[in-house]
Amino acid sequence: MREHKRKVGERGQVTIPKELRDRQGIKGGDEIEFVETNDEIVIKPPTDKERLAEGYRERAERSQQLTEEMAPASSEATDRLGEAPSWSE
Repeated sequence: MREHKRKVGERGQVTIPKELRDRQGIKGGDEIEFVETNDEIVIKPPTDKERLAEGYRERAERSQQLTEEMAPASSEATDRLGEAPSWSE
């Protein structure tokens, strides 16, 4: 982790170092988020909506794979143990 120091201008403006902007995918005009936690200020880059959507798609696909993988075990358990009891109040 490398430290980057910058001076705050008269109007409270700070330039984010190019190296960090490039690595985090921050471009001119992007909206960023400032989060204050205890005695720190964290700058969060914009959320890449497509990357976020891809993560959800991958998770859904993995969930489907697990369901398919567990189907034989679930069927075997039902054959041996019977249907799960219904819960009523």
